[in-house]
Formats: sequence, C-alpha cells, structure tokens
Amino acid sequence: MPIKRYMFSELAAHLPKKEMSLIIGPRQAGKTTLMLQLQEYLKKTDEKTLFLSLDFERDMPNFTTQAALLDRIKLEFGKKKGYVFIDEIQRKENAGIFLKGLYDMQTPYKFIISGSGSVELKEKVHESLAGRKRMFELQTVSLKEFINYKTEYKYEDRLNKYFQINKTESLSLLIEYLNFGGYPRVILEDTRAEKLKIIDEIYRSYIEKDIVYLLKVERLDAFGNMIRILAGQIGSMINLNELSSTLGISVQTIKNYLAYAEKTFIVKKLTPYFRNIRKEISKSPVLYFNDLGLRNFSVGQFGRHAMFSEMGFLFQNLIYRLLHEKIKDDGSTLHFWRTKDRAEVDFVINRGDEVIPVEVKCKELKDKTIARSLRGFIAKYNPREAWVVNVTLKDEEMLEKTKIRFIPFFELI
Repeated sequence: MPIKRYMFSELAAHLPKKEMSLIIGPRQAGKTTLMLQLQEYLKKTDEKTLFLSLDFERDMPNFTTQAALLDRIKLEFGKKKGYVFIDEIQRKENAGIFLKGLYDMQTPYKFIISGSGSVELKEKVHESLAGRKRMFELQTVSLKEFINYKTEYKYEDRLNKYFQINKTESLSLLIEYLNFGGYPRVILEDTRAEKLKIIDEIYRSYIEKDIVYLLKVERLDAFGNMIRILAGQIGSMINLNELSSTLGISVQTIKNYLAYAEKTFIVKKLTPYFRNIRKEISKSPVLYFNDLGLRNFSVGQFGRHAMFSEMGFLFQNLIYRLLHEKIKDDGSTLHFWRTKDRAEVDFVINRGDEVIPVEVKCKELKDKTIARSLRGFIAKYNPREAWVVNVTLKDEEMLEKTKIRFIPFFELI
C-alpha cells in the first residue's frame, strides 16, 4: 500500500494552469513517486504524458538544448496539448534559464518539474521563473501522513478520536515517528537494521551530491560536525563564535554552512520575535530539523529513543513542524522569544495584526499550569490567546484578557 501524500490534490488542482508546477524538497522525500502518481492520474483520463529524468542517461540527450527537448516532446504530442514531467532538473546546468526559455515559447505543453535540494534550484530557478511557475515544497512524510498510513487509513477523517481512544497504540506510533522520521523508504522498511541502511544511504547521498558536488564544500568534516552539534542543540540559540572555535573554521564559513544546510532542506532557522524588525534580523536564531530521522542518525541515536518522557526536545521539534505546516500558506511567520533574564517561549506565531505565543510540554498535563515565561510574554504583549501544546490535556483558562488554550498536539495535525 503506497503512502498517501496530501500534496497530490494540490498538484492535481494546478494541472490545468499554464504555469509550470515546480516540486522542490529534500532528496528522497517522494517527489518522483508523486510525479509518477500524477502521470497515472492523467493517463486514466486519456491525457497524453511524457516522463523524462535527468537521472537516466537515455534521457540526457533531450536536454542538450531547448530545441532538442521540444523535438522529443513533439514526437509524442505533435502540436496538441500534453503533460511533460521532468525529474531531477537540478542536474541541468543553468536550469532556470533553460526552463524560462521553454515557457516563453508559448507551447501547448504543461510542465511538471521536480528537483532536489540544491541552491541552484531554489534560488536561480525561482528567480528565472518569476511569474511562470508555482512552487510546491514536498517535505518528508508528515505525522498525519505517517499515522494514516500505519493505520491503513481507517481513521483518516477522525484522527483526533483515534488519538483520544487508542492512546497506547497512538503513543507507540508517535514514538516510532520521533525515532525514525518521515523518509518514505525508511517508513516502508520493517526492521531497524534495514531502516538504518536506508537512512545511511540518504545521508551519504546528501553529503556527496548536494554538499560536495553542487556546493563544492571542501571541509566535509567540519560541515558534518556542524550538523552533529546542531542536532544536539535543537531549539537552542546558535552561538557562531562558539561553533567557529569548536570546528576550527571562520564565523563567515559557519554562516555559509548554515545557509547551505537550510537551503538544502535539512534545517530551518527561526528568528527571535521582536516588534523591532532590525533586532529580529540581527539576533541569534535557533534551528530545528525538517526530519527527525536524519537528525537522530547524525548523532548516532537513530531508533534508540525508547522512553517518551526522555524525548522532550524531539517532541518540541515535532511541534515546530506541525506549526510550520499549519501556517505555511496563510502569510504568518514563526519565531521564538527569549529575554536577557532568560524568560523564554518556544514559539511565537506572528500573524501581522496579532501574535500567539506557544509553549510546548512533552507530558500529559493534569492541571492548567501556566509557566512564568508565558505569563511574562502575556504581560508584555497582551495577546488575545496563547497556546500550551501538550500530550493530552484540552482545556481553557483566562489570564487577564488572554485566553490560554491547552491543546493536545494531535489537534495541530
């Protein structure tokens, strides 16, 4: 049984649009599989399709020039409408200019294109195709997709009830996800030994293809050690000078490496929340990992966390991802809050006209406890509501004019 990806419906809805559909994301997150599923979907309605991949030597001659590619497409479709799938476009030099030229030729063809995490793809293609494409970012399998797959989609329309009623089973699946992450091939393997082989291959491929080949990073040891250090500091503020001293490379190189790690979809940087935007940009950020399996592998802890009570930092990283998925299309931004006297709130959702502080508790709360730091944020900013995301408690309480919502994590899915 395949893992259902919820981006499929978004992509299917975009197929009638003239714009190119550009699917980006980390290596082996499932982009090729998703494209093949879209191709099958089109074939069922008797639409003409062509699938080309720059991973295959037989397809490479089609990409020597735009004319060569159009000749190949015309061989299949003539001058009639058709859907052209191009996989692994990051292998094409100057891909953005190449695709821009194709689009501007006003052909009757719809292009659906994928590319893995290269800076070239995310920046230069994005710039060249301004107004000519819609970008879809496919991350590894989400918790929602994972739970639905593992329960054979029996509770797809009532996941909240599943978590409330099947507490033991759902907690076991949560622990599995926090341990192994969401790479599709990892999920599909049954044993830790096989999962370990897959995640090792994914990590090596990332280092060899993205970091060495595409980004020309020479100090691989320093880059790998930086990832390991960051993996041990989830949600902690980054001290560039300390990293520089530990790794023996300059602060500027550290900044470059951090940018590479973010642009290749390994980590995500959050800036602190300030009403003064200059302070927000200049202050130290925190980092979260986009996939916990890769994070755990980088520090030798892949599949080794047994007790949920000891997984607080992984749970906090999960909440980062759930919040990111929840707000990514509504214009909101995600931050954290720290003060000089060490008050801290894990996340702050900034919606422009309002903010929502979010405190994370990796425990089954029994009562409505409000942490001192959260009280401090509320006193300073007077938000309409604040969230305390925890394992099971659902309740509300007023603090002055702020509604405190105690939210079980699964309500964010």
